[in-house]
Amino acid sequence: MKTIGLIGGMSWESSAIYYELLNKLVKDKLGGYHSAKSVMVSVDFAEIEKLQKKDDWKALTKHMIASSKQLERAGADFIILCTNTMHLCSEEIINNTTIPFLHIADATAGKIKSKGLRKVALLGTKFTMEKDFYKTILHKYGIEVIIPELVDREQIHRIIYDELVLGKIEDDSRETFKHIIAKLKNDGAEGVVLGCTEIPLLIQQNDVDLPIFNTTEIHAEKAVQMALEV
Repeated sequence: MKTIGLIGGMSWESSAIYYELLNKLVKDKLGGYHSAKSVMVSVDFAEIEKLQKKDDWKALTKHMIASSKQLERAGADFIILCTNTMHLCSEEIINNTTIPFLHIADATAGKIKSKGLRKVALLGTKFTMEKDFYKTILHKYGIEVIIPELVDREQIHRIIYDELVLGKIEDDSRETFKHIIAKLKNDGAEGVVLGCTEIPLLIQQNDVDLPIFNTTEIHAEKAVQMALEV
């Protein structure tokens, strides 16, 4: 079994879910007392959030490179980044490490393709929805991406940072997400990418009538597959 390297702490709530999923998936596949071999570097999210607000991606990239190199020194065989937004730094992580990097959007695109969908809505932080780093990979797989209108993007971003990353789950916010998803369905979305690892804390499949793609689960499943490949 390969050792999975995790960059976590963004937020720690979603990182804890990653850790739980990885171990459950390995046990499901191998049985007995098996669990995932892993190493995690967990950052202080307050530092990251402050730099995100400043839009200082140069400094953020330095943080991610340092964490990746720390994982490499610790003996990780490959790296997963336990957050969607910080994949903005993925190219530099890849360029500054010698072990493989499993991109969350590649894993997600593969799952969408397996379901035969061609047009999906992307929900996440404003960085994820508005910048091209995520959409470009989905487009590479022939998947059309639509995003909510500006006022809805601002609502989603606020809920993520003011509530979800702080562990707050509010019913009113769930209704807001459901309303936004209904509008995206009317715009032709065949499925919804939960492109923030905190959103699945709020939205589950039974909340909406479109297929949802829980990027945390998809990423963890692909990581376990890589870890168990001979």
